[in-house]
Amino acid sequence: MKIQEIREIIKLVDGSSIDEFSYEFEGVKVKMKKNGSGQIQQTSTSTDQAPQAQKTVETNAPAPAKEPQVETLVSSEGLEVSTDNNTDYHKILSPMVGTFYESPSPDEAPYVQVGTKVSADHVVCIVEAMKLFNEIEAEVDGEIAEILVKDGQLVEYGQPLFLVKAN
Repeated sequence: MKIQEIREIIKLVDGSSIDEFSYEFEGVKVKMKKNGSGQIQQTSTSTDQAPQAQKTVETNAPAPAKEPQVETLVSSEGLEVSTDNNTDYHKILSPMVGTFYESPSPDEAPYVQVGTKVSADHVVCIVEAMKLFNEIEAEVDGEIAEILVKDGQLVEYGQPLFLVKAN
C-alpha cells in the first residue's frame, strides 16, 4: 500500500461520519480511529516485515458536529435490519468503496426517500470514489423500503445501501 493511498483513506475517513475504519489486504493492516477531539490515529502494520513494525500518524482535524446517535444497520457479518425475513426485499449494494451521497448536490433534494417508487434504471444515489461521481441505479422495479446508510458516509464494496420491495 502506497502512502498516497493511505492519505486518501485518511481524508475519506476524516470527511465522513464514521468513527473507526480498518482494512487488511495482502498482509498489510490499516486501522484508523477518530477520538473525541476529531483527531485520526492511523496504525499500519505489515506482516511481511517485522511482526511488531507499526507506524502511527496523527492528523489534526476539526471535531465533527455531534449528530443524534443512529443505530448501525449494517455490520461486517451482514445485514441487521428487521425485514420480517421477507424475501421480496432486494438489496442495492455498493459497487465500490467510496462516499455515499443521497443527492446530486448538497442544496438539492435526495434522489429517493423511503416510499419512493423506482424503476430498474432509476438513479438512487451517488458513490464518489477518487473524485469520480458514480450514479447507482435501483436495478429492480419496486419501492424503497429502507435507506441503510447516511449521506456522506464511507461505504465498502458490496455493502447494502438500500432495501427495495420488489414488484
